[in-house]
Amino acid sequence: MKFINVGFGNMVAVDRVVALANPDSAPIKRLIQDSKDDGRAIDVTCGRRTRAVIITDSEHVILSAIQTETIANRLDNSAEVEDNADEEDGEDA
Repeated sequence: MKFINVGFGNMVAVDRVVALANPDSAPIKRLIQDSKDDGRAIDVTCGRRTRAVIITDSEHVILSAIQTETIANRLDNSAEVEDNADEEDGEDA
């Protein structure tokens, strides 16, 4: 299982991430408020401004102080590392 850092030492399982969104739009603000009301919000901002919203397959909403683009790059890098490992495993067979 691969994890990515979403800020301040907090990690999220890559396989569980469904969507990554910017918190500025009205629908995402409603989603954040609804998840807080339902107890599904996980705030890992450490008191800082929310800059990214991560939605998981368990419908949890993770609020991060790291930029959306930064988290997306970390997800891409995680996928590339996994692809390279698969290619190396195939060469040994």
